[in-house]
Amino acid sequence: MSAPGPAVTPDSPDAAAAADQAVALDMLLVDGALWPAIRLLPANAAVRLVLEVARHPGGALRRAGELAEELGRVALGTSALAPGPKDRRFADEAWRSNPVLRRLLQAYLATSSAGTELVAEADLDWRDRERLTFAMDNLVAALAPSNNPLLNPLGWRAAAQSRGGSALTGARNLVADLVSAPRVPTMVASDAFEVGKDIAVTPGAVVLRTEVFELIQYTPRTEQVRTRPLVLVPPVINKYYIADLRPGRSLIEYLVHNGQQVFVISWRNPDARHRGWNMDTYGQAILDALDAARRITAADSVIPLGFCSGGILLSMALAALAHRGEADRFAGFVLGVCVLDQSRAGTASALIDERTAALAKFASSVRGYLDGRALAEVFAWLRPNDLVWNYWVNNYLQGRQPPAFDILYWNADTTRMATGLHHAFVDMGLANALTKPGGITMLGAPVDLTEVKADGYVLAGVADHISPWQSCYRGARLFGGDVTFVLSSSGHIASIVNPPENPKASYRAARTGGDAEEWQAGTPPTKGSWWPDFLAWLVERSGPERPAPSALGGPDHPAVAAAPGEYVLER
Repeated sequence: MSAPGPAVTPDSPDAAAAADQAVALDMLLVDGALWPAIRLLPANAAVRLVLEVARHPGGALRRAGELAEELGRVALGTSALAPGPKDRRFADEAWRSNPVLRRLLQAYLATSSAGTELVAEADLDWRDRERLTFAMDNLVAALAPSNNPLLNPLGWRAAAQSRGGSALTGARNLVADLVSAPRVPTMVASDAFEVGKDIAVTPGAVVLRTEVFELIQYTPRTEQVRTRPLVLVPPVINKYYIADLRPGRSLIEYLVHNGQQVFVISWRNPDARHRGWNMDTYGQAILDALDAARRITAADSVIPLGFCSGGILLSMALAALAHRGEADRFAGFVLGVCVLDQSRAGTASALIDERTAALAKFASSVRGYLDGRALAEVFAWLRPNDLVWNYWVNNYLQGRQPPAFDILYWNADTTRMATGLHHAFVDMGLANALTKPGGITMLGAPVDLTEVKADGYVLAGVADHISPWQSCYRGARLFGGDVTFVLSSSGHIASIVNPPENPKASYRAARTGGDAEEWQAGTPPTKGSWWPDFLAWLVERSGPERPAPSALGGPDHPAVAAAPGEYVLER
């Protein structure tokens, strides 16, 4: 009997892959409002695939013949098919040494390859191809023999070693996951961390609390600080502490230890009472936060940073300021993994059309909000091997508990989105309104991103499957100023959580120019994290040094509570 399979740990490749895919789920607002199974059955696209195969049957018949030949070799034991070296689902030696398991694995590889290639070779438009690829990927992932409790050697070994205890624990884990949303395997225990105790622990204070948000100011850690503060605008469907995870992995901690004054917005978790909150509600909240930070620090301007949907709202708010002739209130801006140009913006974009958008808007209208847990379920099925079946085997077949991983804990700590804001995001995405000057308004002002002429710093991840880096690049080119584009070697959230100690990190950084592929080809990679590069960019624009304040807040904005505040704890 071979050795037990490797556990899923925070440092394992499986955990790293999950972290790369763990995201703020803003791109999935339509799908999250609908029952996920609807999105797994792209009926119209499937009909068009069938018609395409009927018109041009040659390719399908060739594939069927090749599959039959390969299955014959599998049955005879002469097939050379094997999983890729990085496919950890079949890392156990039993998949190679046991003749039955080996044949089942090879039959699965041959069949899944034939189905995937059938979709890839069909003459379909972009939207149908993305939808069918999504459905096929989920089907192929689900049918893997490693998911079968009667076949997976890891499950049998765990049961033998625990005298059946692992099977009972796995059954309890399954029932617990099925009784409440999101109905996918737990990626991290709900009590693995405590906000304010082991994550979100950078010292600070709430210096402004409104019905919509709290503003947190962080305690300076140096004797001298830069004059202009950085104000972080987090996503509106996740909590702010993606920028303040465990010590050593906190962007906020890194910045305050390097002489920056840092503020962050902590959004309230809305419920049905707040169904009317819309883009103007959040736009005004952002401007109020920027103004409070400027007054507290007595600075002439601020530098705001927006992640994901927070970056979308921030961009609109800055355009409104520029239109009103108040662009001097900000000295630059920063965006992270933020899609402003929605054209062909990945699978999530392909799944949206006017019919599903109308259904999604109706669904959130009934409740008064969009539940972030539904978004978490949809997102998990976008990357089924990493975020569903990996944990299916670990939690249910082996009866283990998932590891304590801070990114996945944050990813599971979702918030709701008010109906008004949800509807506005859906309509804006369908119209791709931010690419059209005046295509949408913010606080009564037409949004024209070319009017934002301050320097910008825009981050994307080359392995980001939710906010494709090419879409982020196109968005960076919508602004009217000098924009530095930074392409991290990581995925969506791993791009943000990228401390300098990360030995695998690398990035490209240069001013925008030409299309995305030309920019990438002409920009050499740099080893290391982008955080020091960002700090250098920030230092050039955040003003001269001055003595750090002796207390947080000010006469008009006294400290009312210690960080992380109250709103981040709301469920």
